[in-house]
Formats: sequence, C-alpha cells, structure tokens
Amino acid sequence: MNGVPTGAGRLVLAATPMGDIGDASQRLRDALGAAEVVAAEDTRRTRALAKAMGVEIGGRVVSFYDHVETARIPMLLEEIESGHTVLLVTDAGMPSVSDPGYRMVAACVEKGLPITCLPGPSAVTTALALSGLPVERFCFDGFPPRKGGQRKEWLRTLASEPRACVFFEAPHRLADCLADAVEILGPNRRAAVCRELTKTYEEVVRGTLGELAAWAVEGVRGEITVVLEGAQPVSADPADLVSQVETLTASGLRLKDACAEVSAATGASRRELYDAVLAARTAE
Repeated sequence: MNGVPTGAGRLVLAATPMGDIGDASQRLRDALGAAEVVAAEDTRRTRALAKAMGVEIGGRVVSFYDHVETARIPMLLEEIESGHTVLLVTDAGMPSVSDPGYRMVAACVEKGLPITCLPGPSAVTTALALSGLPVERFCFDGFPPRKGGQRKEWLRTLASEPRACVFFEAPHRLADCLADAVEILGPNRRAAVCRELTKTYEEVVRGTLGELAAWAVEGVRGEITVVLEGAQPVSADPADLVSQVETLTASGLRLKDACAEVSAATGASRRELYDAVLAARTAE
C-alpha cells in the first residue's frame, strides 16, 4: 500500500452534463475555475461548457482523448506530483465509464497519488431509473461488438444473466443489434431504449425486444442507452424446453444449434435437449 507523496496535488474526476446545462454541479463550476490543469476529452466542448455555465477556466487546458491518453499521462502525473490539481472531464457523463480516464486513475493509484471524484450525471443510472424494469441488480457492458457474429456471441452471454444489463449502442447499429437480440434472446424479453437523455428530444421507448426491433427498423438518431431485462428463471427439464428448440428450428436454425442456444439460456444439458426433441418428434 503506497503512501501519498509529500506535497502532491490530486486528480479530480468530474461528471459533466449529458445535455441539460442545469445538471452541472456547483462543485464542477468551482473545479473548472480552480484547477491548474484541465484534461478534457474535447477541449472545444469543455470551453463551450464553461462559457455556458459562466465560468472562466483558470488553468491550462489539455486534450485527453482515446488516442492521446497514454501519451499525456506522464505529464499529468508530473503536474500532480508537483502539487497541482488535474481536473479530468469528458464530453458528457462520468470519466472512465466508456470514456477516457481509467488509465489515468490506474497510474495515480500505482504512484499513490490522491484521487477524488465530483459525482454527477450518468447515462447508465439515468436509463436504469427510467426503464421501468426491475433494476435492483444490474451489470454494465459498454458497447456491444460491432460485427454481427461477435455481437451474437456477446448476446448469448446474457441469455441466462439474471441481472438487468445496461449498454450503449450507436444509432446506426441499433436496429441490427435489436434484431440479433430477438434471434438470440427471443422476442419476449423486455427492454427499454433511452435516446438523447436529458436533452430536448429525450425519448424512452419500452417494450419487448420484438416490439423494439420493429420500431428501430425505420432508423433512430441520437445517443442511445439500452436497458435489457434480466433473464427469468426457467425450467431446466429438457422435456419442458422442447417447444423452445422447435421454435428456433422453425426459424431456420439447425437442431444442433437450436439445442445449443436453449442450453445456454437455461442451463439444460445440450445432449439431453437433443434427445428430448427427437423423442417428442418420434411420439407425434
């Protein structure tokens, strides 16, 4: 366990508004005016944010986005070690949550430098609250894989996940993602698509995956956060799951693959499922 170096400054992570400037905290306003260094995902957006809040940034503003994050860290560590405050902000929401910040925090932890956080807006918790789904327990999965095959594999990991799952998605990939979710998770699992949270055209569309997939076909704009209902406990008795397998085979899936998907979702033995389906077909 590292001790804090004498005379060290600190790293301050600060949440910024997702859209409504009124969500900016007084602590964020004070920090923007007082920090010796402001590390910003987009310097222009941060300066515009400060201007909209009526705050004059007191220190030096440096860029801190994905492609320069690693290169900037040594310089920012030197600033903190010399006694300065480095304020880290992203374009919207909380730094390090699918945004730059994690590597900087880890570097400060490694050196035993002080770190604090100014809490505030978060698309994750806002979407959970608006979803209308049971969210006492949830997981956050960032962005799904872009390629269809990898995205389906990711969705299979959620087939039996009992917790609600929150994830982000690009608007131009949402329809494909929801269509894949219907294929892998079934059309009846509930979800909520939250669009443009806290902004002028905020919209939350709730329904089953089948309903949401049909809605998204026409195209969706804006920043998207999806909340997926946790999986419901189901019977693992293969005989009770034959109809699920047959539904998948009717959609064109091979029996072997259909058994694999239902097995992943329920925990039932793939071999026993296969045998149960053959037995049911023979009995007809």
